[in-house]
Amino acid sequence: MAGRGRMLLKAAGTGTVAGLAGVAVMTAGEKVEQLVTSRPNSYVPARTLLTLLGQKPDDDARPPAWNHAMHWGTGAVLGALRGVWSVTGIRGPVANSTHTVVRLATDQTLENATGVGAPPASWPTDETVVDVVHKTVYSWVTGSLCDAWIPPLLESRRGTASH
Repeated sequence: MAGRGRMLLKAAGTGTVAGLAGVAVMTAGEKVEQLVTSRPNSYVPARTLLTLLGQKPDDDARPPAWNHAMHWGTGAVLGALRGVWSVTGIRGPVANSTHTVVRLATDQTLENATGVGAPPASWPTDETVVDVVHKTVYSWVTGSLCDAWIPPLLESRRGTASH
């Protein structure tokens, strides 16, 4: 089991690096999109992190360092998860699509649990589309790198039937 634990840890570390690469590509895409659409930066991630840390930021708070910490930190943590998926055989397009849902759900859970964000159903459609597209880019870049860098050495064939 110690060997399995080491492999999982190594995959998580590699996934963290892949997640940071995914954030870099996502961020570049966001900046291009913002140039085209004139959409301003969102500081909901910063306010969410500050609230999780016990502070009470105003709705107009715009702390860029905290925004980056949340943006990159979430990408790194969820990249680690994707790395574990890759080593255990959860790979490819289905895994990338599922990871997109996990990324969106993580953001929305934290933002809404802290009271900083609003449920996506209340957002304008164009903002929902933008968020989903950017998070999809993150997950597909992260997943593609994980699958390229991490062989499925811990893939199991146990439990392939429901009984």
